[in-house]
Parts: sequence; C-alpha cells; structure tokens
Amino acid sequence: MQSRCFYCLPATPVAFAFLFAFGFLAGVGSTAAAQEQRARRPKFDADEVSRVFFADPSTAFRGERPSLANLRDAGAEKVMAQAEAAAEESSGGGSKWGKIVSPLSLEDEIKRIKLRYDSVITTPGAFNGGGYQDARLNLTVLATLFAVVSDHKEDVRWKSDAHTARDVMARTARNSAAGSTQVYNEAKLRKADLQDLVSGAGITATQKSEKVNEWHMIADRSPLMEYAEQLLDTLGDHTRDAATTQENLDAVKREAELLAMLGEVLVQEGMDDYDDPDYAELSRAMTTSSSGVVSAIDRQDWDGVRSAVGDVTQSCAACHEQYR
Repeated sequence: MQSRCFYCLPATPVAFAFLFAFGFLAGVGSTAAAQEQRARRPKFDADEVSRVFFADPSTAFRGERPSLANLRDAGAEKVMAQAEAAAEESSGGGSKWGKIVSPLSLEDEIKRIKLRYDSVITTPGAFNGGGYQDARLNLTVLATLFAVVSDHKEDVRWKSDAHTARDVMARTARNSAAGSTQVYNEAKLRKADLQDLVSGAGITATQKSEKVNEWHMIADRSPLMEYAEQLLDTLGDHTRDAATTQENLDAVKREAELLAMLGEVLVQEGMDDYDDPDYAELSRAMTTSSSGVVSAIDRQDWDGVRSAVGDVTQSCAACHEQYR
C-alpha cells in the first residue's frame, strides 16, 4: 500500500474533524506549558504587611464617616458663601471700605471713642443732666465704626463681634434721645460690653444679628455730622504747618480716613437724602478730598496736605449750608 501525504488527504468531513482536534490539543498543550512557566504566588509575612495595609478599611477613617447628606450640606454652604462673596463684590461691599479706611484707623478710633464714652457714663445725675447727648453721639459713632468693620474686606480686630456690637450700640444710641435712669442703666451695659470687647472677651449676643448693614437702623445723620465737624477741627489743628503735620502724622492720617469713611456712610441706602443726587455729590466730595489728604501724606507733600485739608473744609461747609 502506498503511503499518502497528510496534506494530500481529500477534503472530507473526517479530515476537517481531525485537523480541528489536532489544533485544539496543540493549543491546550501550549497553554499548560505556559501555566507551568508562571512564577509562584508570593508569600508575605503578616507582621510586615500589617505595617503597610489596614486589616479593616474602616479603621483608616478618623471621626464620623462622611454621608451623602453631609456632603450635600457642605456643597450648599460653599455655594452660598460664593454667592455672598459675589454679591459683595458686585455692590462694592468690603472692597469699598478697604480703599477708604485702614484697619488700624478703625481699631484706634474704636478704642479712642470707648475711652471718651467711659468718661460720660459716670452717674445717673450727670447722665440725665446732659450726658445722654454725649452718649448718643459716641454710641452712634461706635455703631457706625462696627458696621464698617463688619463689611471690611481685611481682617479688622473685633470683626467676629462687629454685627452684635453694631446692633447693641445703635439700639442704645436711639434710646439715648433723652435721659432717664432706665437709659442710664442700659448705657452702663454698653460700657461693660466695650470693656469686654477691648479686653478680648467678646460680646454675648442676646438676639441674632443680620449680616447686612441696614443703615437707617444704625446711625442718624445729625450725630454723624457733628462727629465730622469734630474730626475736621482736630485735623485742622494737626495740619497748621509742615512741622505740626509731621509731628501728628498718624493722627492726621486716621482723621482723614475717618472723614472719607463718613462721606461714604452718609450716602448709603437708608440714610437721609441718600438718593438726592446733589447731596450725594457733596458727600462724596468730602470722601475724595479726605482721601487726597492721605495721598499727600504718602507722597510726603506737606503743602499738598494743607491744600487737601482746605478742600475737605470747603466740601463740609457746602454740605452743611443745605443739609443738616
């Protein structure tokens, strides 16, 4: 019998089956050989592994495990904070005050007015005999200063207590329109509050304070204008000549910044005549000229300081002729 070549077999179903079986067995054999060539599974020392991996993943967390609700709340708070910041930026907000008055001037003036207020709150008789008027002036100024502090873009001292301080000072200022034992006792509480604030103890809020400054509830125009006149008189005394200006440089800068601040406060929504264009122009002229004093100080232009103080005086006089 003649031998026949495998590749010469006729293409029959049997031949195809044979070829398939042959290929399958060859593949299985090669896979088995590959498996035999794999590296053995490594063995680890349990003590060494425990230094790297946690046996229980839950032990990797400290404190309360975050929940979906907590994450949602945190996200909502972040969105609200961003919205408030955007609203403040669009309305001028803290950036406005930051360009006008420095944290140092605000802090120094609060301490100065606090000492002046302490000297007013002595006895019921002195308070009822006219001291209530000085108390009203000082409390109105303090409420205004704390309102600006609360809105300032920089980290001003007492900022965390500013809303509460603003509200309690403003409330007692309104009540001090006349003298009485009841009002005197309330004024004494404000004296104690200021002492606590300056000493670092803070003020305990009896009710929640709004973050937004509602100026019609914070200050009346009349005492603020009286305060502006006092600042202007002192500023004039401190800038009689170049030598006097340089001797009182810190005070001059503070007084000028506070006058600039008042010019802006007087045109805030809710203040008397804030929507009167002529009044707003006069008030902002005081802000501009007062800021000019500060700019002249920065340039060490002492003649420029005197000139700018003259501009402040003129702007105040022009405003007082028509408004009070």
